[in-house]
Amino acid sequence: MRLDILAALSGVLIALQTRANGELSIRLNNSLQAALISFGSGLIIIVIVAFFHSGMKQGIKNLQQAVASRKIARWKLLAGTMGGSFVAIQTQIVPLMGVALYSVASIAGQTAVSLVVDRIGLTGGGTRPISIRRVGAALLTVLAVIISVFDRLNASNLSIIAVSGGCLAGALVGIRSALNGEINKHSQQSFTTSLLNFITGTSLLLILMVVGIILGKSHLSALPAGPWWIYTGGVIGVVYIAFISTIVQHLGVLTFTLFSVGGQLVGSLIIDLVSPTDGVQISAYLITGIFMTYLGVIAGGVSSSRVKKPAKQ
Repeated sequence: MRLDILAALSGVLIALQTRANGELSIRLNNSLQAALISFGSGLIIIVIVAFFHSGMKQGIKNLQQAVASRKIARWKLLAGTMGGSFVAIQTQIVPLMGVALYSVASIAGQTAVSLVVDRIGLTGGGTRPISIRRVGAALLTVLAVIISVFDRLNASNLSIIAVSGGCLAGALVGIRSALNGEINKHSQQSFTTSLLNFITGTSLLLILMVVGIILGKSHLSALPAGPWWIYTGGVIGVVYIAFISTIVQHLGVLTFTLFSVGGQLVGSLIIDLVSPTDGVQISAYLITGIFMTYLGVIAGGVSSSRVKKPAKQ
């Protein structure tokens, strides 16, 4: 299957995970605990898989050798903490600015950082220049997201601090995607990359939860009985991280982001048609935004951009 199609499908996975985690958060009335359950369940799943997957064991050995030979810096193995940080910021910012404005800010941060990490070759798959066409594609995508949520934007929610936090959350996603690409280059096993992400991400969220409880800022809620799909965020995350760790090496973070955003908007549209959230309506703005997102991909010519491979030592 073509990598651009896989990138779009990964966006659909994000939409599904957001719907599942969002519903779990509502039923728990505890966003941080919902995030911890999602990461924790994903960690349990990937650990079970590791016991029966010989390739993952080899991937761990490959990473150990890469670290020992200094082919990859130790700090880059903490990419999963950026996923945990993203969720932690998200749970704090969304109540302040709303989902719609948060989406715009995070996508803006993600696309901007994607241009930079592609330029310096942080994915381990070579460098991509910052060209007018690529900048134009990024700007068009941000505009598309603004239009898709235009009917839900509320000027009273506008806060420089909140918007900056949303941009920071998106930037973390872009950097995490790039680092996962480099980790996958050395592990040569995408599920090993997933395992590392879930270990570090779950650890961070667990620390935040414990600190929150000690300071009286958080609490534990009883788990809801169902529906069953609210607990699927972890398994979706396992598949998603395995996807992106391979794709970004070849497409680059910006191209992946553009296709992924398009897939996310399409996935959100389908979800809202099949299983709508209370108070959510399908609008012409969303459909126009989806169309403009893919115009951005075509106009930027990003799927066919050449990659400058690192020079051999």
